[in-house]
Amino acid sequence: MIGRMGDDHRAPALGHDHSHARLDYGRAFAVGITLNLVYVAGEAVAGVLSGSLALIADAGHNLGDVLSLSLAWGAAILSRRRPSDRFTYGLRSSSILAALANAIILLVVTGGIAWEAVRRISHPPPVASAIVIWVAAAGILVNGVTALLFASGHPRDLNLRSAFVHMAADTLVTAAVVAAGVAIWLTGWLWLDPATSLFVSAVIVIGTWGLVKSALGLALNAVPESVDTAAVRALLLDIPGVIGLHDLHIWGMSTTETALTCHLVIPGGHPGDAMLNGIAQQLHHRFGIHHATIQIELADTDEVCVLTPEHVV
Repeated sequence: MIGRMGDDHRAPALGHDHSHARLDYGRAFAVGITLNLVYVAGEAVAGVLSGSLALIADAGHNLGDVLSLSLAWGAAILSRRRPSDRFTYGLRSSSILAALANAIILLVVTGGIAWEAVRRISHPPPVASAIVIWVAAAGILVNGVTALLFASGHPRDLNLRSAFVHMAADTLVTAAVVAAGVAIWLTGWLWLDPATSLFVSAVIVIGTWGLVKSALGLALNAVPESVDTAAVRALLLDIPGVIGLHDLHIWGMSTTETALTCHLVIPGGHPGDAMLNGIAQQLHHRFGIHHATIQIELADTDEVCVLTPEHVV
């Protein structure tokens, strides 16, 4: 590391309390994937038999969700892999890649649905509304149950949030398809089927956009949205004896774990392991930063750390 260290000539690695260990959602993923595969097959057949684009579109969307759930499950497993000489953080960041891939898949599938809906809206084909109503009603149950499987974990984990958002959106989508089927049955307005598909597509894009931004930010090592960089800087500068701070970096190691590195200038010397552990616990408690590494510099010579300027990385 660059710069002078403290009295013990090392940079303490802090914040290794893993009481935040990731919950095991393996059973939830297995149940959700199985339920959705069975439903997708039935919905696709029903869509072809009834001539309903809304059902076929929803089946395609659900198939995308099966892939998304599979990606999220795989990432959850990989994120628990132990560090190696090459992957020194393990494979934690795979959960970030899965969340980003899920969001992109959902947007691509939705774009295809919207394109077909626009093509059909001026010349809608006949629709067997009764089949649409009953099949989509079953989908509300399947998607709702699957969403509930991930409800408890989604606020803390972007990977689980991507799975939850997919399934919660599907529940709303199928409810809209049921409403369209009932309206077609009552009025005979066939244009309602592609119009519903367009409405569903808009809802999905709006609901997914925030997920795309969050996942893309984490993939680019942005500071997680839940962390206030200015507040972290203020906390570190308020530490007794600290006269300077530079080379501060905060990033997501995974969709649940945040890391921090920085250089603290303390002319009085190394503050001791007890104080450093206390700093790590404050960072964990206030900002959810689980892994902090701090380098101590004494500033006892004219030599300046080359990483002092803010624009230098």
